[in-house]
Amino acid sequence: MATHLYKPLDPTYLDADDARGERDRTFQICADCRLCVRLCPSFKDLFRMIDAHEGVHPARELTYAEHKVVVDECYQCKLCYVVCPYTPDQEQEWKIDFPRLMMRSLAVQARGGNIGHAARLLARTDLQGQLATIAAPVVNVTGNVRFLRGVMETVTGIAAERRLPRYARERFSRWFTRRGQSEPAAHSPARNPVALFPTCLVEYQEPAIGRAMVEVCEHNGISCELPPGQVCCGMPWLDAGDVDRFADAARRNVVALAPVARAGHPILVPQPTCAYVLKHDYPDALGTDDARLVAEQTRDVAEHLMLEHAREPLADDFTGRTYASITWHAACHYRAQQIGPKSKDLMALTGARVEVVERCSAIDGTWGLRAENVEMARAIAKPLMDAVRGADTDLVAGDCHLANTAIGEETSMVPVHPVQVLARAYGLDET
Repeated sequence: MATHLYKPLDPTYLDADDARGERDRTFQICADCRLCVRLCPSFKDLFRMIDAHEGVHPARELTYAEHKVVVDECYQCKLCYVVCPYTPDQEQEWKIDFPRLMMRSLAVQARGGNIGHAARLLARTDLQGQLATIAAPVVNVTGNVRFLRGVMETVTGIAAERRLPRYARERFSRWFTRRGQSEPAAHSPARNPVALFPTCLVEYQEPAIGRAMVEVCEHNGISCELPPGQVCCGMPWLDAGDVDRFADAARRNVVALAPVARAGHPILVPQPTCAYVLKHDYPDALGTDDARLVAEQTRDVAEHLMLEHAREPLADDFTGRTYASITWHAACHYRAQQIGPKSKDLMALTGARVEVVERCSAIDGTWGLRAENVEMARAIAKPLMDAVRGADTDLVAGDCHLANTAIGEETSMVPVHPVQVLARAYGLDET
C-alpha cells in the first residue's frame, strides 16, 4: 500500500515497490482530474498511456517503461503543485504532491543506475565554477566552438546547440570581500541587515546580479553580509536523483546560514530555483529546526525589498537610466513560491509599465540543457519566445539567469535581472 511518502528521511523513501504504489494512486487521481493536461509533456503522455488501457483502475496497468516516460519528462517546474486541487495542508486520501513524487521516483531510478551521466556532470556546479572562472576567457570562447561543443555533447550529454551561461573572471564572493564591509547609504534610514545566498549562477557566472543586489540594498539602508561556507543549493543533485549529495549540500548551507537566521536576519536569494529549494526542500531533506529556521528566513530579493517598501518606502531618487516599458518573464520557480509578482512591483517603482509573460522556458535547472530533451524543451518554450519577440517594450527582464540565457539564445534579446533595473534607475549599475 502506498504511503503518500515524499520525505527523503523516511527509510522506505527509496523502496521501488512503495514508490510504484504511490505513482499508481497519484496517476489515477490525476487521470480522473486532468486539470494539468496543459502544463507539460508528463501529463499529456500520462493521460494518453492511461487511455490506452482498460479496466476500473487503468493507471495500475501502466508498465514500468511507461512510468519512466512520465518521470523523465517531468522538469520540476512545480506549477502542477500550485494549481492542484489535491494539495491541502491536512492529510486526506486524495492528497498528492506530483513534483515531489517525481523527485522520489528519480531517486529510485538513480539508485538503480538509470540516470544519464549528463545530469550527474551538470550537478557539480561548484567544481565547474571554481575551475572555469580561473580561465574564464578561454572557457567562454571554447564553449562556443561548434566542433568542441559537438565533442562535449558526445562525452557529457550536454546539448551542443544550447547556449551555456558565460563564466566571470571575478567571482561574486571575491568582489564582495575586496570591496570591504557592506555599509548602507548615509541618506537612507537604517533597516534590518540581511545575509546573502548568492547562488552558483551569481557566484560564478553573473556576479553583476549580486553586485546590483548589494548596491540596491545599501542604497536603501540595508547592510549585507555574506556568510562563509556556502555551496550550491544542491538542486542539480536532485535533478540527478542523488538525494544523499543534495542533503550534504543542504547541510553545509544550513550550517552557514543558521547563525544569521537565528539573529533574525533575512536571507536574500537572487535566483528563484534556489530560493524555492531553501524554502521548501531543505526542511524535508534534513528535518532539523535549523533547516526550518533557514527556510522561514529565506526571501527572494524582490520579495524582501517590497516587504521593506511596505514598511518604509524605498528610495525614489531615480537619477539613472529608467525604462518606459518592460517585459517581465515570470519564471516557473518564481511563481511556484506563491509570493506574488514582487519583481514586477519592484520594477514598477521606477515608473515603468511592466508587462508579464507567464510561460515556461523549459530549462528548469539542468533538464533543458541535456541533448535528449532539447527538441521537447524548445517546443515547450516556444510560447515564451514568441511572446518576447512580439513584445513592444524597451527591455526584457527575468529573475532566472538560466531562463534569461535561453531567451537570449532564441530571441537575441539580453534580459536583465529585476534588481539590475532598480540599480540602473538609481545610477548604480550601468555595466
